[in-house]
Amino acid sequence: MTDTLTTRLENCYSGAIYDVMRAMGRPNCVLPHEIVGLDAETRCCGPIFTLRGVAFDTERANEETDYLLPWVRFLSEAPAGHVVICQPNSPTLALMGELSAETLKYRGVRGYIVDGGSRDNSFIRKIGFPVFCKFRTPRDIVAKWVPDATGEPISIGDVLIRSGDYVLADFDGVVIIPAEIVEEVVTEVENVMAAEDKVRSAILSGTDPIDAYLEHGKF
Repeated sequence: MTDTLTTRLENCYSGAIYDVMRAMGRPNCVLPHEIVGLDAETRCCGPIFTLRGVAFDTERANEETDYLLPWVRFLSEAPAGHVVICQPNSPTLALMGELSAETLKYRGVRGYIVDGGSRDNSFIRKIGFPVFCKFRTPRDIVAKWVPDATGEPISIGDVLIRSGDYVLADFDGVVIIPAEIVEEVVTEVENVMAAEDKVRSAILSGTDPIDAYLEHGKF
């Protein structure tokens, strides 16, 4: 089920959100620019559900432990209507793949953003599940990585991310909106976009850019 804020946020874009948050004195809201969508059309937004994990120094395939079970448990817990954001603490492994993406999509998760890798990306694009990642690799997590927390605060770059905060990710990047100001931010972004529409209409009707800017205070 899509909440009202998510519906409104779907009509926004990351640049306007950043501009509004900068004006509010909260410019530290953008994830590292290396985290990008699988293609130019990849986009997602909504409330956040966080995931954190730990990588092993050496592969543990010979141990009598099912290292995939904690990951499958996460897939079962990820709430519908949310965007998962993962801090894997791994610079080499893929933290998303074909079956996981299909599972999350089927369960109503709106997207997945990871400060790490993704694999099976052609398939993920084909099914239309939004994934933002730092790199692509065939290296999976089996016997090399496990989740160690869900729903807990994480950091990516210098941005603090909490479950219940909101995210919008598009072709320009990923912006995080703290839960306590999301209503205010979305409302102001809607005002900004309305002003931009007026400037656009004025320019396309022949108004000089200076006059359009002075009248509407936006460019």
